[in-house]
Amino acid sequence: MSHDENHSAAVKAKLVRMANQIATFFKSKPHEEGVAGVAEHINKFWEPRMRRHLFEIIETGGEGLLPLVLEASAKVRRPSEPVTPEQAAEADADVSG
Repeated sequence: MSHDENHSAAVKAKLVRMANQIATFFKSKPHEEGVAGVAEHINKFWEPRMRRHLFEIIETGGEGLLPLVLEASAKVRRPSEPVTPEQAAEADADVSG
């Protein structure tokens, strides 16, 4: 595995962990409130590049994401354009830094 692949995998793992931490917090709420809370938190506090990466993870199977995150993703604002390689590198630097 190359350095770039290792870095990308680390960023993916960090985003999965962050999303799951949000879901864990809202897990104690009634289900619909938890779904809405996860989506609202991601919409408010995750920048578009992070949300793009989240949707990329979901579109490739959502490995490691809790069911509450997967369900909430239907209410998460989807960024409109695809991630360019430059944007991905910048987002990776932001997340891993």
